[in-house]
Amino acid sequence: MNSISYENLLHQLNAGKRAVMVTIVNDKNSESTTLSKKILLTEEDLESGNNNYNFDSEFYEKVKYALESGNLQFESSGKEIYLIEPYFPEPKLIILGGGHIAKPLVEFGAKVGFSVTVIDDRPSFANSKRFPDAENVICESFEKCFDLINLNPSTFVVIVTRGHRHDMDCLRQVLKYDTAYTGMIGSKRRVNGVMNQLLSEGYSKEKLDNVNAPIGLDIGAVTPEEIATSIIAQVISYRRLVASKNGIKKVTKANWPEFDRDVLIALSQEEKEPKAIITIISTKGSVPRKEGAKMIVYPHGKILGSIGGGCSEGSVINTARYILRNGGCKVESIDMTGYIAEEEGMVCGGIMDVFIEPF
Repeated sequence: MNSISYENLLHQLNAGKRAVMVTIVNDKNSESTTLSKKILLTEEDLESGNNNYNFDSEFYEKVKYALESGNLQFESSGKEIYLIEPYFPEPKLIILGGGHIAKPLVEFGAKVGFSVTVIDDRPSFANSKRFPDAENVICESFEKCFDLINLNPSTFVVIVTRGHRHDMDCLRQVLKYDTAYTGMIGSKRRVNGVMNQLLSEGYSKEKLDNVNAPIGLDIGAVTPEEIATSIIAQVISYRRLVASKNGIKKVTKANWPEFDRDVLIALSQEEKEPKAIITIISTKGSVPRKEGAKMIVYPHGKILGSIGGGCSEGSVINTARYILRNGGCKVESIDMTGYIAEEEGMVCGGIMDVFIEPF
C-alpha cells in the first residue's frame, strides 16, 4: 500500500533524517484507473548505494541528486511519469536560555524558517508572551529539559544561558546527541576553560571541536540584536551543509523542500475514500508556494493543504475531482501573471505547474 510509504517517510522525518519519495505512474493518458507506485529511499539507502529497485544508473543518480540538492524532479517517458521528491525534516532551533539574546534570536530564527523552542527555568523568562514567535516555550530546569525535547540530526542547538555553570551542564547533555549544529556563548578565555574541563572529564576532542564556541560569525557584534544576527547567520550556514563526494562538508545553496505535515499524515493513513494529490512540480517568477507543496482533494469537495489559494487553485480542484471520477492524471499550469493576478488581488506574478494524481 502506498500509505505505508508515507508512514515510513514520517518516521524518517521524525528521526531527523532526509529521504526521497519516488512516484512512478503508468498509463498516463488513459481515462481509466491510473496505476501508481510510491517508493521511499532513505538517506541510509542512498549513502550505501542500496538500489534494490534496480533503477538504471542515470535515474539512480537523479534520486541521489534530489537528496543532496533538495530539488524536486519530474519527467515523462513514454507511458510512464516519474516524480522524484526530496523530503528534509523540519529544521528545529533549540535555544537554551531565555535572556536578552534569546529574544531577537527567536524572532530571526522563526523568520528564516526554523521551528523554535526556548527553554529557561524562570517563569518570568519562559513564557509565550515574551516569545510570541516561538513554537514551544518550556519552563523547566536545564537538567530535566532534555527529556522534553527530541535532539536529532536536524536539530540546531544554541546555548545562551545566564551563567557559566548552566552552559556547561547544557553542553554536557547536548554532546550525547548527534545534532546539526551546537553553539555556546562565551569569551575565548571562558570557552577554553570549559573545553579543558570537559576534556579532563573524558569527552572526546573531536566532539568538542564541533562545538561553535565562541558562538556566531565574527562580525564585531555588540548589541543583543547584532549577536543574534551573528548566531543565526552561522546556524543558516550549517543548515546548508551537505556532504561532498570526498566526504568533506561544504556550504551550498541547497533548496529546503516545502511540505505540509498534515498532508503527509493524511496520506499515511489507510482510508477507503479515494483522493487526489496535487503537487507543485515547477515554478517561475513570484508564487505563493514552492516546489513540493501539496494539497489533497476529496470527491465531494473537501480539501487539505493549499498550493496558494485563489480562483486559480479552484480550477485545479475541479480538474482533480474530474480525475477522481474518470481516472487518469494530468499536469496543469496555473498562470498568476498579468490580469489574473490583478483580478484576484495577488502580489504574485508567476506560473506554477502542478501534477494531479489519484491516490
